[in-house]
Amino acid sequence: MKRSRFTEEQIIGILREQEAGVSVADLCRKHGMSSATLYAWKSKYGGMDVSAQATACTVSLDVAWKRQGMSSSMRLMGWPSRMAVIVAAR
Repeated sequence: MKRSRFTEEQIIGILREQEAGVSVADLCRKHGMSSATLYAWKSKYGGMDVSAQATACTVSLDVAWKRQGMSSSMRLMGWPSRMAVIVAAR
């Protein structure tokens, strides 16, 4: 999967700028992206703050751990897995 040029925190910051009243054209020019990208981010991250994003990320990791068949006790014991590699690749 292709890595994004922007972190999720940066994306949320850009969306907050847009909510504050900066025009879409100015934001796209400033950050070097298309307006389609901005609207796709808005549909995915709209109304989310950084703490909500962190919670969503934690929930998705828990789902991935369960999908791998690993219990929370295995995770707490420091069970080595591919998940550490997947998270580091983000």
